[in-house]
Parts: sequence; C-alpha cells; structure tokens
Amino acid sequence: MAEKRRSYDAEFREGAVRIVIETGKTIAQVAEELGVKETTLGSWVARARRAGGDAGGDGTLGELEREELARLRRESVENRRRIKEVEMERDVFKRAMALWVK
Repeated sequence: MAEKRRSYDAEFREGAVRIVIETGKTIAQVAEELGVKETTLGSWVARARRAGGDAGGDGTLGELEREELARLRRESVENRRRIKEVEMERDVFKRAMALWVK
C-alpha cells in the first residue's frame, strides 16, 4: 500500500531551510526535529542555495550575500567616519576640561 504524501506550505519550508542555514545544524538533525524526511529537507535546502539564498558549495556568493556584503561595507565606512568624529569631539572636550581645571 502506497504511503500518503504530506504537503508543506511555503512558510514551513522556508523556516526549515532557515534553521539549517542559520544555526549550522545538519539537515538530518533539523529533519528529525521537525518530523520531515531528510531527503525532503535536503532538496529544499539545495533549491534555496541554487536560488541564491545561501553561499553555494563552490565558495561563490549568492545574490543575497552580495547585497548584504555591500550593505555591511557601506555601514562600516559610515561607522568609521562616525568614530573619527566622536574621537575628535572627545579630544576637544579633554582640552577644554584641562583648561577649565587650570
């Protein structure tokens, strides 16, 4: 007798894939925790990686990673600028405090 196929909604599939990718747990561990067959979850993860949702196994970056990397680089430049500005303000206050104490 054939086994009845379960269907999973897109939200469940996306959540399961995110657990695998973000937590670093193995597909087998997550599949067992969620009650999904390992091969099913493996195909979801592979499909997401091919779609650019995660770095491919060959070391290349997917579209989402490139966008996030560009955003983080912009933030880093902005943060360095802010740090320099705050350091200059701190130095001015130090000098002012020294003059005020004298």
